[in-house]
Amino acid sequence: QVQLEESGGGLVQAENSLKLSCAASGDTFIAMGWFRQAPGKEREFVAVVLWNAGNTYYADSVKGRFTISRDNAKNTMYLQMNSLKPEDTAVYYCAATKKFLRLSLSQAYDYWGQGTQVTVSS
Repeated sequence: QVQLEESGGGLVQAENSLKLSCAASGDTFIAMGWFRQAPGKEREFVAVVLWNAGNTYYADSVKGRFTISRDNAKNTMYLQMNSLKPEDTAVYYCAATKKFLRLSLSQAYDYWGQGTQVTVSS
């Protein structure tokens, strides 16, 4: 079992920045990712990091604005979000997986955090 706890959400104005954290505990995993879900929409992939190698991948919608990173010693993943837009408003979830499948799909992940709300005002 892997336990995940997000923090760092909040209300910000457009063009500002916010940093999310996700602390993991319990069992090991090979990748951690961020997903988000806006009201009335499906959960969508944001970014993923391979835990050992550090490789990162992003959704086109956030590429160049968001940066995913991890601190192996603290077992914590981060999402630095810059140049935020109102369309980034959503509940952000961190997730972890032990399987190397299509990591942009939510079905690839076994463990999920409770989510943290990010609201971007115009």
